Amino acid sequence: MSVHISGFGMDTITLAGPLEAKLAAMKGAGFSQVMLKANDLVGHPQGLDAAVAAVKASGLRGTGFQVLRDFEGLSGHLHSYKIDIAKSMLQMCAALGCKVLLCCSSTSQHATGDMDHIARDLRKLAMLALPLGINIAYEGLSWGRTINEYTTAWDVVARADCPNLGVGLDSYHIFAAGTSLEYIEDIDPAKIFLVQLADFMWQETPTFQDRMTTARTFRVFPGEGVHSEALVDLVQRLDALGYRGDYSFEVFNDDYLNLPLPTVAERARKSAVWLAEGVLRRSTPLPGAMRLKK
Repeated sequence: MSVHISGFGMDTITLAGPLEAKLAAMKGAGFSQVMLKANDLVGHPQGLDAAVAAVKASGLRGTGFQVLRDFEGLSGHLHSYKIDIAKSMLQMCAALGCKVLLCCSSTSQHATGDMDHIARDLRKLAMLALPLGINIAYEGLSWGRTINEYTTAWDVVARADCPNLGVGLDSYHIFAAGTSLEYIEDIDPAKIFLVQLADFMWQETPTFQDRMTTARTFRVFPGEGVHSEALVDLVQRLDALGYRGDYSFEVFNDDYLNLPLPTVAERARKSAVWLAEGVLRRSTPLPGAMRLKK
């Protein structure tokens, strides 16, 4: 049986080196999509247009574009400032042909915790994205000031009630916050615009600082950490719910940034094969498939 990993993609954050080398490593490992970040474009030596051309020449589809931070809940000049930032992010997203812009829940001390205000701002962002054919995936950071669980992120998205506004689910943030997976079934699968997957090497991250430090330096690919059973549960619940969208490996890892690109991309490929063949194609995974085969 052939291996199908078309529904899985890597994030450029995971790899060191120039954009073209990252894209080539992903392509070489058998991936067909890539999650891109703003610095891929603005940090390219030849500029934004050259970066966009490199992505298109690679043949990889853009899973999405990230990340708009600390957008919602502001007022006055801060709100106007963030609207301008959002417009620029949307323009870059559109230039790449990406259909999803990721927006992370605010950590700003200047942002209100009023849910109606947050919903209103997210609705405005979605309206800015609508003419460009872009969906907004709103993700609850596990250290977000008001929204720090996927359940609350879904609540505010449902409150905003906009056709191109949905949620982005990140396994790292779900596990770090300790949120029950039982609430997954409360989400409309048509409103899940992105699922990002990663694991980590310890069971608990009790403080916001613990969560931030682990998230930014030591995530690992699914099957490499200590939350494999929970990750299987998450993916199977999403599949049963009817989610058929993309899975992107959101893996920040300082060690991986010091390894050859093909080595890291191969680790990602093994993870994708494990999930595609060992998890999503079986109603109950075999005991030996709970951990990534080396």
